[in-house]
Amino acid sequence: MSAAMVDLRDVHKSFGSLKVLRGVDLRVARGEVTVILGPSGSGKSTLLRTVNHLEKVDSGSVRVDGELVGYRQSGDRLYELREREILRQRTRIGFVFQHFNLFPHLTALENVVEAPLSAQRRPKAEVHRLAVRLLDRVGLADKKDVYPGQLSGGQQQRVAIARALALEPKVILFDEPTSALDPELVGEVLDVVKDLARSGTTMIVVTHEVGFAREVADTVVFMDDGRVVEQGPPAQVLDAPRHERTRVFLSKVL
Repeated sequence: MSAAMVDLRDVHKSFGSLKVLRGVDLRVARGEVTVILGPSGSGKSTLLRTVNHLEKVDSGSVRVDGELVGYRQSGDRLYELREREILRQRTRIGFVFQHFNLFPHLTALENVVEAPLSAQRRPKAEVHRLAVRLLDRVGLADKKDVYPGQLSGGQQQRVAIARALALEPKVILFDEPTSALDPELVGEVLDVVKDLARSGTTMIVVTHEVGFAREVADTVVFMDDGRVVEQGPPAQVLDAPRHERTRVFLSKVL
């Protein structure tokens, strides 16, 4: 197996008295697609948000490509990085949100070029060419001058994926990328994600789409109550789960 691109060790996270993550370990190899399944409230999205420090861990560690995320270590103590350094790390960790989070006053093309220009200070002409290629890759070359409000939900999410790719990240995180879409629009977004998987992009995908997990995932992780209950290849976790909690969950969604 390749060296871990994402490495979470004994990650704990609480919101007040509510324990959301209870000692989670997760390793995602370079080029691997990991799909996280589980009931609402199991900690899936919070776990994803710790990978790019949108949520600070209470204890444990998160590393991406060997680099500690959000902190520097001195001896036995951790010190949170300055916001500028955290933002630098986030440019290497793409994030596709459930509700798109596009800038409504910018066109599709302008949404895609914004981060490489402002966060990475890359040449404008180079970024413009890249953005056009990425919009073509997600099937939206003809929508580059259109504003988000004029796009369907599926089209907006595909722009959001192109925006994440524009930073040329080491890993892309997807937080339920189809759950805000009408059913007839889900397929067009999943097709784009499948194409990324075939190209060897390292991805962690939180989703309820079990069929997608079966088709695309290298590893399926099932979470419940802030813990990883079971993980392994799709054929094992989805077709022959070892834990009763996994079996009960799958019986309700399949």
